[in-house]
Amino acid sequence: MSQEVTEDRLDTIFQLQKGLSEMMKPDRYPKDSEGRVSALCTAIMHEAVELQRTTNWKWWKTPTKFNESEAREELIDIWHFVVQASLELNLTPDDIVDEYKKKNEINRERQRNGY
Repeated sequence: MSQEVTEDRLDTIFQLQKGLSEMMKPDRYPKDSEGRVSALCTAIMHEAVELQRTTNWKWWKTPTKFNESEAREELIDIWHFVVQASLELNLTPDDIVDEYKKKNEINRERQRNGY
């Protein structure tokens, strides 16, 4: 009986992002960690606006058919920058799961207490 070894998906995403970032030319990328995190925040916000533009948020405009494929692409762009920011902050996939669990419990407690 063989046991298939499967790689953690978040680890895979982090490895792919590390490989991509190593391919990029760093001449325009900020040299310090704080500057890089700030630049990544800006990129995340702009990608979030691009994602929002795939929706019919303009109540004054005639709605169009929602393009889920385009929305997914914009969401993945956000993921790229979020993972890169995680790398900049030296967060591992395990760290992210741990931090997510902590914050999730805080949010659940807030909901239980009428936040």
